[in-house]
Amino acid sequence: MSTHSISIHRQVAFTRFFPALVVGLALVIAQTLGAQARGTPESFADLAEQVSPAVVNITTSTSVANAAGSGPGPIVPEGSPFEDFFRDFMERNGPGDQPRRPRQSSALGSGFVISEDGFIVTNNHVIAEADEILIEFFEGGELPATVIGTDPNTDLALLKVETDEPLDFVPWGNSDDARVGDWVMAMGNPLGQGFSVSAGIVSARGRALSGSYDDYIQTDAAINRGNSGGPLFNMDGEVIGVNTAILSPNGGSIGIGFAMSSRVATNVIHQLQEFGETRRGWLGVRIQDVTDDVADAIGLQEARGALVTDVPEGPALEAGMLAGDVIMTFDGVDVDDTRGLVQQVGNTEIGKAVRVKVFRDGETETLLVTLGRRETAEGAVPAASAPEEGSEEPQDAEILGLTVTAVTDQLAEDMNLGDDAAGLVVKDVDDASEAFEKGLRAGDVITQAGQVEVASIQDLEARIEEARDAGRKSILLLIRRGGEPRFVALGLE
Repeated sequence: MSTHSISIHRQVAFTRFFPALVVGLALVIAQTLGAQARGTPESFADLAEQVSPAVVNITTSTSVANAAGSGPGPIVPEGSPFEDFFRDFMERNGPGDQPRRPRQSSALGSGFVISEDGFIVTNNHVIAEADEILIEFFEGGELPATVIGTDPNTDLALLKVETDEPLDFVPWGNSDDARVGDWVMAMGNPLGQGFSVSAGIVSARGRALSGSYDDYIQTDAAINRGNSGGPLFNMDGEVIGVNTAILSPNGGSIGIGFAMSSRVATNVIHQLQEFGETRRGWLGVRIQDVTDDVADAIGLQEARGALVTDVPEGPALEAGMLAGDVIMTFDGVDVDDTRGLVQQVGNTEIGKAVRVKVFRDGETETLLVTLGRRETAEGAVPAASAPEEGSEEPQDAEILGLTVTAVTDQLAEDMNLGDDAAGLVVKDVDDASEAFEKGLRAGDVITQAGQVEVASIQDLEARIEEARDAGRKSILLLIRRGGEPRFVALGLE
């Protein structure tokens, strides 16, 4: 056989082999992708069957007193066949000026059993102010429930039913293991339909709505009214979230639902089960996030941590913490922002002595703080700085877009600043200035500049000059408004 014929033979052989090679490669790629997506279920039926016995419907009733003529009447479209019915009904129940008997208001929600002896988790708003709570089980039967404890801060509640038979229950899972894109399944009582299943994915993690302890899992699994308090399951049948809220312009699901993470829920429920209430750690500071301009103003290389704006009487003050400190680590964990610190402190045992590293005057310092209990300290108002005695007569000065003057007793009375106001009061703010843009207004009181107390215009000017000499591009001011402190960094250029 000639060399040429051998070449042709090899070419023909390769041509015949090539389609098979392409198919083989396609199969390998498909198998690889399949392996990467191996969590995709063919059906949720087995999972639903496994966990359904532990999911419950919750019905509550509340007595609502009706004063004579109080409350809106029924709204019936004009010409509706119900128009005569409601007119006759109202006439049978007496004229509007007669007192009406209390009526029962009912609400529906969801929950899930977490122990065979009858502990049930739901949302606080499902059972709030309820006179009676009735639990309906998937396999039939109803039992009355009592409230063991509630936590409005996380909208969680723990109920208990009494039964001689052990109940089916579901375990908690670790929400920190859930990744964006993972499959999840929600169960509950949407719109009173009872024991309904919906599926979707984890859309986002670490969402905050309005609370200090928020750590919501966002999901596109359908969640509607009545789903509140129901479980969000991972594919192992573990509860990784408690369905709580939806974002919707029309009241129905549009694929943006929120479930309180099990990381938060397990700690809260454990405390409710043990104490009947929450017992959160309390550091005793007021804080704000560190922005880029604040970091520059205090010489902090990275804009992270929690900036202490006030230290009332409490654990932090006893440990030597000062306003202007930046909390960098708490109990060995780096602090990125205020939200993370609040959650970590709240989850720490009361009475525990923790090491807190702070940034102060260009250096770090470690303080040992013994935590108090937040619930007993809430509502405490920190005392403002005492007024300086022997202050000179006030003089106005225009500094950094602010018209300021020293606080006097008369000025404090005229501007309703309070008897304990001290520092420099802002009389006017240039609306074209950075100070106005950052929210400073007439009536604000400047108590610190460059983390040093100021009582006169000369004090403020001296602090500004020191910042410029140090090469700072901005200066940090501590502002009080209605007694509430806040740090603001203003540019010096």
